[in-house]
Amino acid sequence: MSNSHSEMAALDRRAFVSALIDRCPDALVVAGLGSATYDVFAAGDRPQNFYLWGAMGGAAAIGLGLALAQPSRQVLVITGDGEQLMGMGALATVGAQSPKNLTIVVLDNGHYGETGMQLSHTSLGTNLAGVARACGIADAFEANGMDVIDRIANSVSQLSGPTLAQVAIKAEDVPRALPSRDGVYIKNRFRAELGLAPL
Repeated sequence: MSNSHSEMAALDRRAFVSALIDRCPDALVVAGLGSATYDVFAAGDRPQNFYLWGAMGGAAAIGLGLALAQPSRQVLVITGDGEQLMGMGALATVGAQSPKNLTIVVLDNGHYGETGMQLSHTSLGTNLAGVARACGIADAFEANGMDVIDRIANSVSQLSGPTLAQVAIKAEDVPRALPSRDGVYIKNRFRAELGLAPL
C-alpha cells in the first residue's frame, strides 16, 4: 500500500464498515470527517456513534481522549486516509499513551474524497501503518480483505490495543448518508450513552 495503492485489491467501503460495526456492537465509534462519517451512519445510526463535523484531522485524537477517559469501554475510530494524514501527530501520542481500548481503522482509498478525489499521500509513498509503528503502536498493519474484520474485532473486544489497521478500499464516490449536523445533539446523545449529563 505504501507505494502502489491502486495495484492492491480493495474493499467496498460501505460493506466493510457495516460488517465491522456489526462485529463490534458494544464499541464507542468515533467517525472521521467526511466519507467515514457517511459510512458509519449508513451502517446504522446509534447513540454510541460520535460523528465529526468540521474537525479534519481530529478523529484519532478524539478517540484517544475518549479511550483514556473511559478505560473500560471499547473505542473504535473509523476514519479516512486524508483525515488521518492531517492528524498524523496524534499517532505519536497514541503510541506514548498506549491505551489498550483504542483501535483505529483507516479507510484508505488513496484519495482526498471530500475535495475532488485528488491523490492523497498514501498513493504517493506514505505508509500510515509504518508511521504508526514508528510512533510506538506495535499492532499496526495493512489489509485489503474482509478477513481482517476478525482481527480488528478481536482487538476491540479483547482490549488488546492500541491497534491501527490501514485498510485498502475502492476509490469510488459513494452516495452520502448524512447524520444530524446538530453538534450539540450528537454530543449530548453520546454523553447520555456514557451516563453523563448534557452540556
